Amino acid sequence: MKTYSISEAAEHFNMTPHTLRYYDKEGLLPHIERNPGGKRVFKESDMEALRIIECLKSSGMPIKEIKNFIEWCSEGDSTLQQRYDMFLERKACVEAQMEELRKTMEVIDYKCSYYKTALTSGTEAVHTGKSHLKQPVLHGH
Repeated sequence: MKTYSISEAAEHFNMTPHTLRYYDKEGLLPHIERNPGGKRVFKESDMEALRIIECLKSSGMPIKEIKNFIEWCSEGDSTLQQRYDMFLERKACVEAQMEELRKTMEVIDYKCSYYKTALTSGTEAVHTGKSHLKQPVLHGH
């Protein structure tokens, strides 16, 4: 069975060993074993748990709520509905974030086009009186 040191696990997820120690201290990694020297040993199941933790964290879920999820997993099938509901809520949050990012991308795309046209024309004056996104043109921005 493949195992990972704390440094290897941290590197795999592009985080620091300190972050993994924090997760352990906060109860997010309840099944981490230690070797005879007292060092944490990460099994594949721990790595999968870290993948889920990082997914939830990157979706904006607070550590306290991630801990609730980890506890529900330990409680077994009696918490399946709670876990399902939590992921439905997370999905809605991520969809809202994606919509906000889509709107942000529209503005960025507009400004890329704006500056490309200005560069091609050699002047920003080419845009005088135009606003494709019905927003004020911020000259010099």
